Amino acid sequence: MNETYVVITGFLAGLLTTISFIPQLVKVVKTGSARDLSLGMYILFSSGVALWLVYGIFINAWPVIISNLVTLILSMIILICKLRESRIH
Repeated sequence: MNETYVVITGFLAGLLTTISFIPQLVKVVKTGSARDLSLGMYILFSSGVALWLVYGIFINAWPVIISNLVTLILSMIILICKLRESRIH
């Protein structure tokens, strides 16, 4: 298979999974509440994404690196909102 198609597929997969966090982030920011989100899930998920990022760096796979870097940033923003809210309540 053509390597270009493989890279494009990787970038598209990363784009779709990454932007899937945007509606959740918008909702958390808009409502100012992360109460209904699972803290454990976001800790585990963010840790997994961080490891995927490291893996992508190890194998020099730009689709993996870029998508997981952006996903990690988005999930960490949500996680920080959740942690702040948990501390308040």
